[in-house]
Amino acid sequence: MPQLHPYWRMEYIEAPRLPAGMKRPFTELPALGDDRTALIVHRSALSYLVLNRFPYNPGHLLAVPFREVEDLTELTSAERADLMEEMIVGERLLTAVLRPDGFNIGFNLGAAVAGGSIAHLHGHIVPRWNGDTNFMPVLGQVRILPQALESTWEKLTAAAATLKTEKRRKKK
Repeated sequence: MPQLHPYWRMEYIEAPRLPAGMKRPFTELPALGDDRTALIVHRSALSYLVLNRFPYNPGHLLAVPFREVEDLTELTSAERADLMEEMIVGERLLTAVLRPDGFNIGFNLGAAVAGGSIAHLHGHIVPRWNGDTNFMPVLGQVRILPQALESTWEKLTAAAATLKTEKRRKKK
């Protein structure tokens, strides 16, 4: 049987997942006060973007409202508009930094049956590249991520800062 030796994966495997005792990550992560540790890439008034700690692809972002709800119908119209704008910001950041060929963007509604593991409503922004589906997930039940989450976070937050600066200039 052939063996793969992706030694760099150890850094990802050994990285801390969530702070000890965290029960509601989507409400507790923004309260940490450390966006690097939380992997929060961008904050708006009512929602935020965070890197998925268990991504489908490199750069997989989650758009999360600050207020904990389980369904889109529970959001106010302002929260829905803000969350959609945050998803657009995520798409723009990923396009600028990772240059994907396309995206899968959407929500898993309903607990485990829809594929979600956390009841707090969140949207997925998954960058996709031509040929990014290969034999590893099918045969090896393994996903290969070519970049550490922290490195992706650094690049996306730098792009988010540039985006904010550009918005300020346009307002003047």
